[in-house]
Amino acid sequence: MEYEAVIGLEVHVQLKTASKMFTRSPYRFAEPPNTQTDAVILALPGVLPVMNKEALNKSIKVGLLLGCTIPEVCKWDRKNYWYPDSPKNYQLTQYDQPICLGGTVEIEMPGPSRNVMGAHRRVQLTRIHLEEDVGKLTHFEKDSLVDLNRAGVPLLEIVTEPDMHNGDECFAFLTALRMILTQAGLSDCDMEKGQMRCDANISVRPVGESKLGTKVELKNLNTITGVRNGVEYEIKRQSALCREGRRHEIVQETRRWNADQGYTTTMRGKEKAHDYRYFPDPDLMPLRIDAAWRTRMQEGLPELPFDRQRRYQEAFGLPYTLTSVLVPDRELSEFFEAAVALCGKPREVANFIANDLLRELTAAGKAADADEASALAALGGAYGSGETHNAVGSGPLPLNQCKLTPNHIAELVKLVDESIISSQIAREVFNECFQTGEMPQSLVDRKGLRQSNDTGEIERLCAEAIAGNPKAVAEYKAGSEKAINALKGPVMKATKGKGNPKVIDDVLRKLLG
Repeated sequence: MEYEAVIGLEVHVQLKTASKMFTRSPYRFAEPPNTQTDAVILALPGVLPVMNKEALNKSIKVGLLLGCTIPEVCKWDRKNYWYPDSPKNYQLTQYDQPICLGGTVEIEMPGPSRNVMGAHRRVQLTRIHLEEDVGKLTHFEKDSLVDLNRAGVPLLEIVTEPDMHNGDECFAFLTALRMILTQAGLSDCDMEKGQMRCDANISVRPVGESKLGTKVELKNLNTITGVRNGVEYEIKRQSALCREGRRHEIVQETRRWNADQGYTTTMRGKEKAHDYRYFPDPDLMPLRIDAAWRTRMQEGLPELPFDRQRRYQEAFGLPYTLTSVLVPDRELSEFFEAAVALCGKPREVANFIANDLLRELTAAGKAADADEASALAALGGAYGSGETHNAVGSGPLPLNQCKLTPNHIAELVKLVDESIISSQIAREVFNECFQTGEMPQSLVDRKGLRQSNDTGEIERLCAEAIAGNPKAVAEYKAGSEKAINALKGPVMKATKGKGNPKVIDDVLRKLLG
C-alpha cells in the first residue's frame, strides 16, 4: 500500500519593532542576559500591559500581504502555564479571535533544473495570531539559566492548513514566507537569531484516504533546510511503520530533530491537548480594526516577489535565469529598475547585475572577511592570548556600501549599445568603476578605450589572421560556422579589445568569400 504525508506548519515570526509587545522595554539581539527587561517583563506587582501600536500595524500588514481577512474585532487571552521562561505564569496571546484569518502563501517548487522555473501553487493558511514571545532557557548538566531578554517581543504565529505533502513544499513555503516578510521590512526572519522558528505537524495515511493519520509534532528545527530534512525523515519513519503493519506504534507525541545525526527522537508524549485554561485578559480591551485603519495599512505595501517576477518576465521579457536572481532581493530589484529607467535596456542591465555586479560584491565581501580575520589575528598576537580568531563570514558586500550605482550600469549599457566600446572592454570598465566609483564615460575617455571602427586597419589584421590560421580557414570553408571565432580572437587581441566585433566579423566573412 502506498502512503502519503500530510503536513501543517506553525511558524513563529518576531516582528521588527523597537520595543516589546506590551511595554516600552527595548529588544536587540545578543545583548547581555537579562538587560532588556522591566517591571512588566518581570511581572512585578501592580504593572499593567500597554499595546504596541507598531506591532499591531505590522501584524495587519502581514495579513494584507498574505490575503488574510482582518476581522473587525480581535481580543487578548491569557494562556496559562508554569515555566521559568514566563515570570507571569501566563502568556498574552489570541485564542478564539485572532488578528488575521485565512490567507495563502504562493510557493515555487524546484524545477527540473536550476535554470527552469518550477511549478507554483498556494498553501492555505488557517490563521495568524499575535502574542508575546517568552524567555530563553540555556540547559546545563545540573541546572538551567534563564534569559528574559526575548520575553515580551511581538511574535506572530502563522498557522497553515494541513496542506503540504513533502519536505520540498515545506522548504518552498518557508523560503517564500521569509522573502515576503523581509522585503516588506516586517521581520528579519533570521532563524539563527530565533526571529523565525518553525514546528511541523506530520502524519501519513494511505493514498486516497481522507481521514488524517496520527499527528506527530516535530520541534528543534533551526534552519529551513533542517525543516525539509526533518520532515522527510519523519515521513519515511512513519511510512515504514505503516508498511510493516505497525501503524499503531505511531503515537501523538512531540519529537526532536537531531540535525547532526539526521534522525528524530521522542521528546514527550502528547496524548491529549494541553489544557492551558485560556480566558480573556482582564487588563486589555478587545481591539477594533475599522476599514480606515486597514486602508492606511494597505497603502505603501510592496509588490509581492512572485508578482514582481511575473512582471519582469512579461513587461521586460527577462528569462527565469535572470528573474530568479533579481526577485529574491528587493534592494537588487530596485537597483535594476532604477538602471532600466535610465537606459531602457532591461536585458542588458539584468545581465550586468547577475553576471558582474554579484560576482564583484561576493569578492569584495570575501576580501573584507579576510582583512577582518587578519586584524583579529594580529590583535590576538599583540596581547599574547594565543587564541585563534576567526572572522565570521559576512557574505557579499551590501549593495548600499557599493560605489557602483544604477547610473553607472545605465551609462555602461549605453556605451555598448552605441558601439562606443565593445562588450569585452565593458567588462574591464565595469570592474574599475566598481573599485573606484568613476563614471564609465569618463574612464573610457581618460584611458582611450573607445572602440575602433577603422576598417583599413581591421582589414589588415583580418588578412594576417587568415594567413596565420589555415586550419581554421579550411574548417570555415568546409561549413563549420564556429571556426570563424578562431580568426576573430587574434584580431581582437591585436586591437587590445578595441576592435568592433561586428566590423571584424563582416570583414572576415568578406575576405573569406
